[in-house]
Amino acid sequence: MELEPLTAKLGARVTGVSLRSLEAPDIEGIEAALREHMVIVFPEQFLQPEEQLSFARALGEIDVAPFGPKHPEFPELTVLDQQAPRGQGADAWHSDNTYLASPPRYTMLQAVQLPPVGGDTCWANMYEAHESLSEPLRRLTDELTATHDLTKMLTKAVEQGNSDADLDEMRRLHPPQHHPVARTHPDTGRRALFVNGNFTTRIDGLTEAENAALLPVLLDTVNSPGIQCRYRWEPGALALWDNRCLQHYAVPDYDSRRVMHRLTIAGDRPR
Repeated sequence: MELEPLTAKLGARVTGVSLRSLEAPDIEGIEAALREHMVIVFPEQFLQPEEQLSFARALGEIDVAPFGPKHPEFPELTVLDQQAPRGQGADAWHSDNTYLASPPRYTMLQAVQLPPVGGDTCWANMYEAHESLSEPLRRLTDELTATHDLTKMLTKAVEQGNSDADLDEMRRLHPPQHHPVARTHPDTGRRALFVNGNFTTRIDGLTEAENAALLPVLLDTVNSPGIQCRYRWEPGALALWDNRCLQHYAVPDYDSRRVMHRLTIAGDRPR
């Protein structure tokens, strides 16, 4: 297995491995690469759904997304089939499903059909986002929690015809969660800023004015190009990333069909 870094701060392109035939040392190497690079991309894999599921299960328990369009034969797979993606939610910096009590550990995205040009994915290093804060503000974030809620994104999905979920029932099943503003990664021990614009609604314990001042400052840290990488998708490529310390953004600059298969691997409660 050979790794070629995508940028100095995160990301690597992995060659010399077939995701169809992995053994325990291969999985250990992949997870070591994730600890170092946070997002890794495997070109020219062309996995069938059952093969993608097999790879995901080798990494841990599959965490089935509570809402979103599913594959008709493999309901664990979320199918992102888009031609007019602007405003559908992925074109905003976010971590996946942080409204859950235990958000996903990893996200896996396989390219099934790509537009002729466009549709890149960007990632941002939230370790670096946390470290970019001034020392007093960094210390403050280490003491705070924030509310994460599915209401905004599920409402948008229902309005756009991308989900038929009952909002009240989903809110009953998945009530708002309170996660650390800066979570400690269980494998590396590093702190990563853990708020995002799709699901974080407020910082707990602050007044409305204080929240209105502080939350945008924290959300804006993701926008520095110096902590980002961008991948131009190749046919058959699969990307795997650590949802605990990264945010991602799907660039909505295409108007031809783009089909991706997404899986998430179960994580633990942020601390």
